[in-house]
Amino acid sequence: MGKKDLKFGTKAIHAGVEPDSATGAIMTPVYQTSTFVQDKVGQHKGYEYSRTLNPTRHALEKALAALENAEYGACFGSGIAAIDSVLKLLKAGDEVITSVDLYGGTYRIFTEVYEDFGIKFHFVDMDDLSNVEEKINTKTKLIWSETPTNPVLSIIDLKGLAAISKREGLILGVDNTFATPFLQNPLDLGADIVMHSVTKYLGGHSDIVMGALMMKDKNIAEKIYHIQNNTGAIPGPMDCFLVLRGLKTLHLRMERHCENGRKIAEFLREHPKVDKVYWPGFEYHPNHEIANQQMRDYGGMLSFSLKGNDLKEANKVMESFEIFTLAESLGGVESLLSHPATMSHAGVPKDEREAVGIVDSLIRFSVGVEDAEDLINDIKQALA
Repeated sequence: MGKKDLKFGTKAIHAGVEPDSATGAIMTPVYQTSTFVQDKVGQHKGYEYSRTLNPTRHALEKALAALENAEYGACFGSGIAAIDSVLKLLKAGDEVITSVDLYGGTYRIFTEVYEDFGIKFHFVDMDDLSNVEEKINTKTKLIWSETPTNPVLSIIDLKGLAAISKREGLILGVDNTFATPFLQNPLDLGADIVMHSVTKYLGGHSDIVMGALMMKDKNIAEKIYHIQNNTGAIPGPMDCFLVLRGLKTLHLRMERHCENGRKIAEFLREHPKVDKVYWPGFEYHPNHEIANQQMRDYGGMLSFSLKGNDLKEANKVMESFEIFTLAESLGGVESLLSHPATMSHAGVPKDEREAVGIVDSLIRFSVGVEDAEDLINDIKQALA
């Protein structure tokens, strides 16, 4: 049986990792070295310089590729560095179609960095793919999507988006951070590039910052490796080691994230102080049926707004939690809450934020793996 035929949990533990040839160590060592001795000019053991390739990073890149059913993986110093490398596939005059509901950091690198280099971005509502088709022209080179989106959990039809990109000869990139490869595999649905903020669920313990790209196409992968080596936004070997360790429990953690997320979403939906709850598992959630088709479960991310949409009331609630912690980021074993309007999406103009549901009282939960009863009791007392 080849490793490609293994179930997800088995791959999470074994993919990309081989016993160390020198010692038999079952875990990939931390190769804390900048350079590698060569036997003679041009003859080495596959590694020359750690910016180009490091054995610990190489093991992680292979492991991540296996989990996304990819052929190639590339790790970067952050998720934004990974997106930056995708944008470096473009040139001045090219155009990108992306979503109106988008992680704030992605929005910023699009509008505050790459627009200055002559790349044009079209932000459309991807719930309806006809909005994507309307913006395609001869200058379009890339479609960039995330699903579920941050923070209102919009669901984008990846098969439909892939059909459009293939027909028009475009690259389709998908941010799969919220879903993780445990719940969704965009490459299998037709995407060309999958991006992860490894900082989040893949690392899983809030102790590293990293990004990754996974690809099936050799031509795209070679270009990405060229950019990775030439621009140098790579992670260090210790961080790679920590992610390799974190991946071994990804399937177990995600099962609990999903279980807890479901219980909390259902609790919030019935609470008298809560206005809207954004969670793809509800039948009324936009594109719920698409989520059923392309996801295996609904994840541990959800958002909700308060009746009255009062910022002071939202602040009072957020400051009253005892287990949920107010912090940037998501995907760790601990439960976090954030305020998108002033944190992740502060750089997005207010009218654009509110048009997609990011109102002043919107609170985002990254539901951790604690006991669900304790989390629900914490929500009860904070809302009270």
